Amino acid sequence: MSVTTNEPPKEGAPSATAGLRSGSLGTADIAFFVVSAAAPLTVMAGVAPLAIMLGGIGAPVGYLLAGITLAVFAVGFTTMSRHVRSGGAFYAFVTRGLGRPVGIGAALLALVGYTGMEIGVYGLLGSATQDTVHALFGTDVPWLPISLAGLLLIGYGGYRSIEFGAKVLGVLLVAETGILVLLAGGVLVKGGAHGLSAASLHPDHILVPGTAAVLAFAFAAFTGFESTVIYRREARDPERTVPRATYFAVGFLGLFYAFVVWIAIQAFGNDEVVRAAAEDPGGLFFTAITVYVGGWAADLMHVLIVTSVIASLLAFHNAINRYVLALAEEGLLPRRLGRIHPRHRSPYLAGMAQTVLGAVVVLAFWAAGADPYGQLLLWVNTPGMIGLLFLQLLTAIAVPCYFRRVSHREGILPTVVAPIAATVLLTTAIVLVVGHIDLFTGASATVNTILVVTAPLVFATGFPLAWWLHRRRPTAYAAFATEPAE
Repeated sequence: MSVTTNEPPKEGAPSATAGLRSGSLGTADIAFFVVSAAAPLTVMAGVAPLAIMLGGIGAPVGYLLAGITLAVFAVGFTTMSRHVRSGGAFYAFVTRGLGRPVGIGAALLALVGYTGMEIGVYGLLGSATQDTVHALFGTDVPWLPISLAGLLLIGYGGYRSIEFGAKVLGVLLVAETGILVLLAGGVLVKGGAHGLSAASLHPDHILVPGTAAVLAFAFAAFTGFESTVIYRREARDPERTVPRATYFAVGFLGLFYAFVVWIAIQAFGNDEVVRAAAEDPGGLFFTAITVYVGGWAADLMHVLIVTSVIASLLAFHNAINRYVLALAEEGLLPRRLGRIHPRHRSPYLAGMAQTVLGAVVVLAFWAAGADPYGQLLLWVNTPGMIGLLFLQLLTAIAVPCYFRRVSHREGILPTVVAPIAATVLLTTAIVLVVGHIDLFTGASATVNTILVVTAPLVFATGFPLAWWLHRRRPTAYAAFATEPAE
């Protein structure tokens, strides 16, 4: 691995690996980033009621199955992370296994996917803050100033050191999971509406037509867990820290999601929860916590949903900054974007560019009179979500291809069996998500078609770009996604 120094880079010179502060992040720090990106409280309060409404009381199992699928993917993913040290993470994995043209397509897909996942959430920030202010004070506020203020706040968080971001996310993540644990405690102590039940685990409640929709929601709820490898250059003992953080993130999210959805079912009862979710999906969790804990807890949950969104934005912002840094270092993006702040050791120009892009998109949607939730969030997020699932699939395919070509001492399970199983499972996940895209967007067939084909088109753009680089910039092409110098 490259040596890290404390000397700032020379003015005008492109940053190198040495610019980032190595050894800054432990397992918990990286886990905070990736779990925060998934926004557990927002996913539970905002999406889980829809999963219950469509899948019935067997909905918790959908989240478990999604977690198991991604844990299988993580086996090959983390094994390969011990062999590939490039800052490009996903696209470096794909390049080593499937070649540079496919890898360049994956790089574009990662950049657009993560950027879409972040920028769309500024619409959610505006919408969620509007709802919170109205619920607490009965006042209506415009969403645009909130989203723009969020852009500045997140931009500042990305400008500061990675340790600063880890501390902030640690506090916010504990708060948002804590309120759900408080709800769970209230329901468990009072025994739910009619006594606690394990009926959610019965096959009759799992093998229902709505389970496919639940699985689609569940896979979307894990978005961002795979970004552990992006922080390899700043991790302490990355060959151990990155795999541990990955397994912790997917294990925690799978179990926590399933448990909280089961708690919501117990709060209303097996026979009443589907009707309650259908009548007021947005208020299901607030009603439950009011009954079992108190009105003050519902007010606090409103506030913590806003902080949950902020945490997700900061996590995605930091991840994108590091992708932009890697691509700038390799010459696919302007090298100026690869500059590292001499004090905070952050890719601050990448963050500034990202903030400006976010402001442009947010203002464009506002000028068009778009809804911050139904259009800015869902129309921008959905291609990003599909893109990241496709990126996971490419990585799963790349793992056995890579290990066939290199000498290694890894076993057949992590290098062949698990990646092939993950390929089948992730293909199924993509089919489920695309097949239920209308549940995510609520948009017309034309809009949904555009949202679905965006990710494949971005990926396909990588092939002519690779051809152009090979002919016009052969040095950059040859150096793409190579291992960093020792």
